[in-house]
Amino acid sequence: MNEIPTMKHRAHTLLATLLLPLGLIAGCSSAPHYASTPAPKPLTRTLGSADDLRIAAGALESGDVQLAGSLYEKALKADPNSVEAYLGLGDCLFQTGDMERARLAYQRAAALTPDALAPKLALARVALKQRRFEQASQLYRELLARTPDDPAASAGLGTTLDLTGHHDEAQAIYRSALAHHPESQALRIDLGLSLTLAGRPREGVNVLLDVASIGDAPPQARQDLALAYGLLGNDAAAEKILLADLPKNSVQDNLRYYASVRAAMNSKAAIARSTQSAEPVASTTISTIPPEQARVVAVVPAAPAPKTPPVEALGSNFASQSRLIEASDK
Repeated sequence: MNEIPTMKHRAHTLLATLLLPLGLIAGCSSAPHYASTPAPKPLTRTLGSADDLRIAAGALESGDVQLAGSLYEKALKADPNSVEAYLGLGDCLFQTGDMERARLAYQRAAALTPDALAPKLALARVALKQRRFEQASQLYRELLARTPDDPAASAGLGTTLDLTGHHDEAQAIYRSALAHHPESQALRIDLGLSLTLAGRPREGVNVLLDVASIGDAPPQARQDLALAYGLLGNDAAAEKILLADLPKNSVQDNLRYYASVRAAMNSKAAIARSTQSAEPVASTTISTIPPEQARVVAVVPAAPAPKTPPVEALGSNFASQSRLIEASDK
């Protein structure tokens, strides 16, 4: 899957897709209308499966998941072996949160084209979304063995590693892919977030600033930059960034989370110093809980003693995770 695309122009994409056949009809509007002329049938009933797939793709890009899904289902009735229709239907189901049916659609596409990469990438995305990390990691590694440093597979594997607390390995994956694809905003955003969650927010700020300062930067870049500033204690900078995308109440909620995490991190560091690492401290892991709009952070109990809570990131919607939206999102 590709980069996470922006959605602002997608309505225009669908409109342009639909105007071509409609324009041909409009060109005849000045001709006489006879009583015997049959009424035109609905457009989607007269088009062939190729047209259905084209319009379905435009609908999906513009955010009309219901229309896209119905057209993909219609295309599958006409051609039960259409890989494109199975992938598109899987994407629709993924966007609506029906992960199990999405997985089945992607599996059917993979069975029809065993050597194709797209179905396997989609299956890895579903496994990641369902928090089946071992399976997701295996699928992403198989893809990277075939296409080294592929941006989507690298971002997916990096996200899987971050979500299981292996930040150093994740960052190595991101950096390797960025060396071959320096234009990838998704990889850079994920690298910045990984550094931040690994307890290196200053490095995270430096990486994320390069993306967030671009005019068409995605919201993820700004939200992750705010998180990094918040963990550094620069609440003023974090607040200013968050206000660009979120209402004031949500901004204040995020700032309170950042303060809690800072306190937990400071407490953890103090205990580690006082015990001189005599007893291992629980490793930091990431737990995904979908937020309303922004990425936030929570503190959860850690075990065993010393009872210092590790930092867990909530709602880490890594930029790579969707084949539709990007693919999204990680």
